[in-house]
Amino acid sequence: MALSAPQPRPAPAYLRPRLVGLVVLGGTLGTALRDRLTAWWPARVGELPWTTLLVNLSGAFLLGALLQLVVLVPRDGGQRRAVQLTLGTGVLGGYTTYSTFALETATLGLEGSGLMAAGYALVTVLGGFLAAWSAMRLVRGSITAAGRDLA
Repeated sequence: MALSAPQPRPAPAYLRPRLVGLVVLGGTLGTALRDRLTAWWPARVGELPWTTLLVNLSGAFLLGALLQLVVLVPRDGGQRRAVQLTLGTGVLGGYTTYSTFALETATLGLEGSGLMAAGYALVTVLGGFLAAWSAMRLVRGSITAAGRDLA
């Protein structure tokens, strides 16, 4: 019985220029979309920052759906990883914004709207969880309803 040489492991994603480029491209697109939305519907001083809230909740929903789809797709030649990095890490990572959420929450609190700040934080975190969870259940249920085996 002949022993074969072990196959070399591929470099991690962060060391592959193609994958890094896909993340950068996706991040650019997601950030540009968020920037346009916040320019069209800017937050007013002392009011709930609706645009950031809706961006983060929709981003959580879309990320939940995407990652559930990625998990359910059979192994492939690397396309699944490229899609996950481009759309998930890139587009949706650029589209959603934790830093703006944190800044807006702190600003509401400093402006004397502590209750609104706490409510905004709670709705964003709990709503994001529920959005991602709902999307994952929806995708899983849709695939099951279509008669595909999830095992």
